[in-house]
Amino acid sequence: QVQLVESGGGLVQAGGSLRLSCAASGSIFSINVMGWYRQAPGKQRELVAGITSGGSTNYADSVKGRFTISRDNAKKAVYLQMNSLKPEDTAVYYCNAQMKISGSYYYGNYWGQGTQVTVSS
Repeated sequence: QVQLVESGGGLVQAGGSLRLSCAASGSIFSINVMGWYRQAPGKQRELVAGITSGGSTNYADSVKGRFTISRDNAKKAVYLQMNSLKPEDTAVYYCNAQMKISGSYYYGNYWGQGTQVTVSS
């Protein structure tokens, strides 16, 4: 069974920092793009940041300069360092990865269970 498991969410005051982690497990042959999405109450899920297997990154305009995405290919893990957090960053954060499982010809799109990030003013 292939899965993504997130950790690191929590409650923090505005201006503080949090680091989210996500690790993939299971019979994984290859991982392409990994990323973080978030969904605030009453809003659609949005891309926060993404990173390719080669290390190229992209960010939502709202988090540029404050968040940093990184990955460890050997550990099949992706991280999101969040600094200078704002109340509007409050959301459930989801890990996402395009993974090819052993024996499959195609990459599938996989999601973690989500972790709550709450930023108080």
